Amino acid sequence: MLAEPTQPAVRVTALQHTVKDIDGKDFDLAQLKGKVVLVVNVASRCGFTKQYTGLESLYQKYKDRGLVVLGFPSNDFGGQEPGSEAEIKAFCSNTYGVTFPMMSKITVKGDGIHPVYRAFTVGSGGFAGEVGWNFTKFVIGRDGETLLARFGSSTKPEDAGLVKVVEDALGR
Repeated sequence: MLAEPTQPAVRVTALQHTVKDIDGKDFDLAQLKGKVVLVVNVASRCGFTKQYTGLESLYQKYKDRGLVVLGFPSNDFGGQEPGSEAEIKAFCSNTYGVTFPMMSKITVKGDGIHPVYRAFTVGSGGFAGEVGWNFTKFVIGRDGETLLARFGSSTKPEDAGLVKVVEDALGR
């Protein structure tokens, strides 16, 4: 599912939560206010897993300008993220050199949906709707409340449209 980035931006409460990072420590998402945040539900055994390379590249290119990529592992689609947090962390760093923040595994759809993903998918205007697969991407503006865009799994991190949304949010 792809909601075009030309949709009007909508308000979300996604960064008003504390989550667990991949090491099990509390991570207050409110600390990211002032940054542009790209949130992605990730999986290690998915056809889109190679997008970790592009996500890390995007993070490295723009982190000094205020971009944060957040990976949220999820096992919701075809059991493609069955590992423990330690296994996920080792896979991401050893295979793809991931340095962007990774969170603990969560549910991104259905009855047990995590509040962060509920904020993205319920009542988010033109961006609403259940996450359809791994590597769905959400871009949150610097104010920590404006959902600027939603991109589907097949949109690669280096996609010109995604990069434009990030660059525009960072202030080119």
